[in-house]
Amino acid sequence: MTHFLWVEDFNASEDKRPDNIISSTVKSVFGSLLDEKEFREKLKEEDANDAQEFLEEKGILLKLNLLEALEFIHNPSELAKIDFVVLDVDMPLCRDGQKDDKNYLPSLIEQYGSADDLKKIAGYQIYTELVIELGFPKAHILFCSNHANYFDRLKGKFASANIKPPLSSNPDKPFLTKDDTADIKQWLDDAQRDYFVLRRGIIEGCRQLKKLKEKLRFDKFSADEKKPAFLDIDDYLKVLENFLPLREPSEKATLYKLFIRTLAHEWEESVEPKKLDDGKTTLAFSWIMKMTRNWMAHNSTAIFNKLTEQDVAYLFICNMRAIFDLGDEAKDYEKNLFLLFNKSEASEAFKGSELIVKEKRIPLVKQYVSYFNEKTKRIQVHNILHDLQNDKAKLKAKGDDFFINGLYHSFWFLTSEHDDKKDKAKEDRDNQNKVYISRYYTFNCFNYAQSEFLLKFSSHIYSRSFSKGENHA
Repeated sequence: MTHFLWVEDFNASEDKRPDNIISSTVKSVFGSLLDEKEFREKLKEEDANDAQEFLEEKGILLKLNLLEALEFIHNPSELAKIDFVVLDVDMPLCRDGQKDDKNYLPSLIEQYGSADDLKKIAGYQIYTELVIELGFPKAHILFCSNHANYFDRLKGKFASANIKPPLSSNPDKPFLTKDDTADIKQWLDDAQRDYFVLRRGIIEGCRQLKKLKEKLRFDKFSADEKKPAFLDIDDYLKVLENFLPLREPSEKATLYKLFIRTLAHEWEESVEPKKLDDGKTTLAFSWIMKMTRNWMAHNSTAIFNKLTEQDVAYLFICNMRAIFDLGDEAKDYEKNLFLLFNKSEASEAFKGSELIVKEKRIPLVKQYVSYFNEKTKRIQVHNILHDLQNDKAKLKAKGDDFFINGLYHSFWFLTSEHDDKKDKAKEDRDNQNKVYISRYYTFNCFNYAQSEFLLKFSSHIYSRSFSKGENHA
């Protein structure tokens, strides 16, 4: 999920307000992203501190006054936690007893003439500091307030500073009220575009993995046991964490290709795929990354030119599952990246894929026949793919999509055991110079439901791996 900074005081000082202004305001602004039953239960006491704790769990960082907001945005490590900002227009300057250690407020009060004048358009000050001083994209900021009577003053402030008004999802309304629920929802939907979900998932993944360095096992993939493979994991994760910019680039395909090159770079000649303690899944993930690295090194002009957010997320998850021992549970960052494959696990599409996986109705044989028909003298799918990408004519004929799809197929074929049996030779009675040999290809379907992670992962990538709409029963 995309992360938000929300600066909102819930109009706590107003006389005319709903019985529970906190839960009603949360519904008005972020109701489209949250489960209403859950947040009404969590916020039934109308406590702003409860709201801060609950919303932070959902990726919404709530600040209740101007000083809290200023301290947050001027702390680089804090600002890096969020992707979009929702601002109230008026708000308290600070809470009683709150210390202003960096003296933000005195100079601002002097600049605006009085504390009351600053309070009425405090959101403007946050906006200008974000955009002008910190370079935060203005398209990532939404003004949303119940005080529409302050909008004229706010417009005047922008005009006098010769600053263009901010943008919203409604071209006729630079500032939205909390009654503009359709426009708010549209803005939030735009903020949940695949690029931002991918970017946030990678950032949170790198941050979570920094805390799990004791689980790193990359050295076990060394081709020479006397020379353990080395990975500077701190530097590696830092580079990946900061790779995708906050502004969505117009040419994403090139950026994604560079990201995957960086991600897979460590899988060079000195490392080799292996079956470690957790069995076939590590073998599969390490082979996928080794293939990615080799293809990137030798045929990058022909492959990886049309990567989607799904593809980048898939390879990121595979890579981290290979080099870290992450256990049976799906990590929080993985759950966020799964949203790129299915927006909800309650959807019929996901439930259908999950049922196929649980019942082991995966069309492995049907898919395998298409690879076997390539006649490369190999029987393992990842080896067939290797041969095809080494053949320049086949590489050009097959195209980018074929090989990216092959990286998905490799997960299934490297985990579900391949049993290749051959009959004895049978002579043709009418022609003794003819011999018939038959082969039987059987796939013993792997138990993808054996852990939370594997069930979620395989169910989410199922539709991307195999043709949609086919009857696999």
